[in-house]
Amino acid sequence: MRLYACPACGARLYFRNSACGACGVRVVYSDARDAFVANADSCSNREDIGCNWADEDVVEHLCRSCQMTDVIPDLSVEPNAALWAEGETAKRWVLATLSRWGWFGAEDPGPLPVFHFKSERTHAGPERVMMGHAAGVITLNVAEADDAIRVRNREMLDEEYRTMLGHLRHELAHFIFDRLAAEPGFSEAFRALFGDERTDYGEALRRHYSEGPRAEWSGRFITPYASAHPHEDWAETVAHLMHLTDIVDAATAVELAWPTTDGVPADAYETTDSDALIHAAVDLGLALNQVNRAMGLADLYPFVLTEAVRDKLAFSHFWLNRRARLQS
Repeated sequence: MRLYACPACGARLYFRNSACGACGVRVVYSDARDAFVANADSCSNREDIGCNWADEDVVEHLCRSCQMTDVIPDLSVEPNAALWAEGETAKRWVLATLSRWGWFGAEDPGPLPVFHFKSERTHAGPERVMMGHAAGVITLNVAEADDAIRVRNREMLDEEYRTMLGHLRHELAHFIFDRLAAEPGFSEAFRALFGDERTDYGEALRRHYSEGPRAEWSGRFITPYASAHPHEDWAETVAHLMHLTDIVDAATAVELAWPTTDGVPADAYETTDSDALIHAAVDLGLALNQVNRAMGLADLYPFVLTEAVRDKLAFSHFWLNRRARLQS
């Protein structure tokens, strides 16, 4: 994520800011401009969930991100309101970065995802929530915004990385796949690299959860879950592409130097050089892993990118970087 400037005094602003810490002016983020503005109408969810985006809806006065949410959890039950707010904060982050590739922003004429934020805690009693994507609807369990629950699930499912940002990126990758499937040449090229996504998805997942990942998964897939089915291989790969691009973008924004600084793309979201982007991200991940170890923390990016995985990341980058691809 890039850094921003206060429209009134020029001081540094961060993506989550609602006011300038230097001059105190109230600001809102305009996703159409990818900039903060002052003296503009804010999303009507500003007070309820801390949404700092600009009003884009003349009827409900919601921002572009909040307009995509159709279902919210039962707010009469604690701590659903706080967890929903965390989920929406993560959604705004992911949408803002994806818009730099040309997805879901003001210039995107295609269909937009619909989000259902649900909770297992309701006034009527416990309710089971299945996270996932189906027919353009992304369902998320707000409990995943709770640190303790997320750590429990991470250990139970043997996942090295599990965050609300990660869930959103994974599920949005499924949605993007459905849109890309309509573009000429995508499906044939996808199947040549990832496999045939038309194979039985339900059976593949049943086999994965009963037998575990493929024995050779580490050589060809970015995570064990990616080996379950081509759809999950795509979603996991694309989610990691988003992770890697964003950490390079953030590091560049704060002028962080690391071993491949000279070869880092000037703008991680504009570059078409997939190899340079991936190489810079891997070196940065290794450097930050060492920093985390100095604090006794888990590695920031504990994944090994084999040549097969890098080929999939480069393929995904070509199709995800929609703005550069359509302009070329």
